[in-house]
Amino acid sequence: MNPREQFGLIDIYLFDQLLKGRIVPGMRLLDAGCGEGRNLGYFLREGYEAYGVDRSPEAIRAVRRLAHGLTGEQLEERFRVEPLEKLSFANDSFDAVVACAVLHFAEHDEHFRQMITELWRVLKPGGLLFVRLASTIGIEDLVVPLGNRRFALPDGTERYLADLEFLHKWTDKLHGLFVEPIKTVQVERQRSMTTWCVKKPHILFFDPIEDSLVPYEGEEEREQV
Repeated sequence: MNPREQFGLIDIYLFDQLLKGRIVPGMRLLDAGCGEGRNLGYFLREGYEAYGVDRSPEAIRAVRRLAHGLTGEQLEERFRVEPLEKLSFANDSFDAVVACAVLHFAEHDEHFRQMITELWRVLKPGGLLFVRLASTIGIEDLVVPLGNRRFALPDGTERYLADLEFLHKWTDKLHGLFVEPIKTVQVERQRSMTTWCVKKPHILFFDPIEDSLVPYEGEEEREQV
């Protein structure tokens, strides 16, 4: 079997986590914002207990067809039409949660908080959260702020963009543990894509995440006026 047949169109940075042994057979995995399943083919083929959610009914229908074709099983209940900010899974359900090119579609800070805290809620203690999202890192002088941490990018898109301070603050707020440094790839000064990999601790903390949202750029200045 050639690599394309085995791994499909899996995100290369998610593939890197496989090579590093952080996602292994036997794990229960959620692809949050799975689309039509480009990151799920390998996991389904290799017998992982893989799940997926997406807002699009068409995408979920495609994933269910993919899963049936690869496994020969009816796995409809694993692939659900639902938003990241309101997941139907129980607490501590997954060994790994993947959110690839999804969180930068947040509409504002509260929407981002709802999504990231839901992903964290369904992740087991000791589990891995793998996130790829757009950021301002390396293109700070090229993006145009639109408010609510949303920016116009040189590639013509509009996104909710993270930066290093934002991701470090959220990691602290979640009591997450970095499994590797934050890494960013800049695409010809048109956009930057950042990889954020953190582990959920086994120790329980009880300070409510809602009480100290990470402010978007400019919020702190307005509070001082």
